[in-house]
Amino acid sequence: MLSCKQASQLLSQSLDRPLNWRERFSLKLHLMLCDVCIRFAKQLKVMQNAIKQMIIVAESDEQVSLPQSVHEKITNALNGQ
Repeated sequence: MLSCKQASQLLSQSLDRPLNWRERFSLKLHLMLCDVCIRFAKQLKVMQNAIKQMIIVAESDEQVSLPQSVHEKITNALNGQ
């Protein structure tokens, strides 16, 4: 059985990568029993959706722009290059 710390780590990791079957199973089992981690999972989803919306707004706002070199550095950093 996962601890809450392990479950929260898996929830966070699931935003960046697909979990394997064992991780998904363990996490689902934990979430069936832990209201606190369910709340944390919901909060992560809300934050993820808010960030996506902020990106959409920022990309459509003509007053917000980055120099191409900065854009490339961010893209490379996100891609691990």
